[in-house]
Amino acid sequence: MELIDTYRYLVGGYFGVSLIDEYTIKEYMLEEIKEYINDFIDTNDLSNYDLEKEDEIIKDTYSDRLKLQDALLLLQLMHGPMDLVLLVKKYLKKLDKKDNFND
Repeated sequence: MELIDTYRYLVGGYFGVSLIDEYTIKEYMLEEIKEYINDFIDTNDLSNYDLEKEDEIIKDTYSDRLKLQDALLLLQLMHGPMDLVLLVKKYLKKLDKKDNFND
């Protein structure tokens, strides 16, 4: 996996967590994720990439399902709170039910 791919799933995970409205300390967790992403950027050389453009592409083109799946990967990597992991899984199940209903 290339560094930019890792960056993409970290940012996708950030946007996935932002979808979880009923998480009471969402803003706190989003700040932790931002710090984690900034540490990743500081540790790795991503100077060849336009990260702002990558962020916009992820925000505008990734599906909610992909963002939530990225959130699960990110939360596992960060050892995130289990209650948030369960909420992300709940949202994914809702999407599955919605998709199955539309078939």
